[in-house]
Amino acid sequence: MKWLITVMSSLALLIAGCGNDDVRDVADPSAGLPQGSEPAELDPAEFTTEVDNPYMPLAVGSRWVYAETADGEPDQRVVVEVTDKTKTIANGVKAVFVRDTVTEGGEAVEITDDWFAQDAEGNVWYLGEDTAEYENGKVTTRAGSFEAGVGGAEAGIVMPGNPQVGMAYRQEYYEGEAEDHAEVLSLDEKAQAPTGYYPETLMTKDLVPTEPRVSEHKFYAKGVGLVLAIKTSGGEGREELVSFTPGK
Repeated sequence: MKWLITVMSSLALLIAGCGNDDVRDVADPSAGLPQGSEPAELDPAEFTTEVDNPYMPLAVGSRWVYAETADGEPDQRVVVEVTDKTKTIANGVKAVFVRDTVTEGGEAVEITDDWFAQDAEGNVWYLGEDTAEYENGKVTTRAGSFEAGVGGAEAGIVMPGNPQVGMAYRQEYYEGEAEDHAEVLSLDEKAQAPTGYYPETLMTKDLVPTEPRVSEHKFYAKGVGLVLAIKTSGGEGREELVSFTPGK
């Protein structure tokens, strides 16, 4: 048994020599994911606009329609469409252009152009948005708009390439305007929406540091994307997928 004792002793010394930080990183599912305001060093050559992450497929022509209710406010309709347009972000990454249109009573109340790209490991990055809120057909504010690499704004991850329970990551960062954060809670959560029953969805807990009382659970189905979002704090709200048309 002397050989076994020797091997185990050597292994213990090796682990001790690695230092606590290295041991922690091996066990931490969030290691390597963007956090807080830390800079994201992205290599444009490692990115593609062909986003095929199973939990967030963004093929050109894809279209999602959601029904949204919140705190007794008038119901809203949200349409998300993947366009054939692209945009090269200030940090050099080329992104796919996704339009998000919110209407109330048939009139637009908010239109946002979002920019996404996928890295070599399958992580879907959020690179910014150009948003406009409307009242009586006129733009009232563009607050919240940002572009990664401009004015201190940083890119974030909206869907990991290999999601694991316990993963926590920044989704976006623009100080005081866009600081959303998410954590993976489950990979086999059940969810029901008008489009059907989903027995194994990825569930996240989404937080908004600029609105500390607000939290939300989101449910993503493979091959579809977001199917349900439920506000768990900061009021009542629910967003359900009512139709989905995959792109090509």
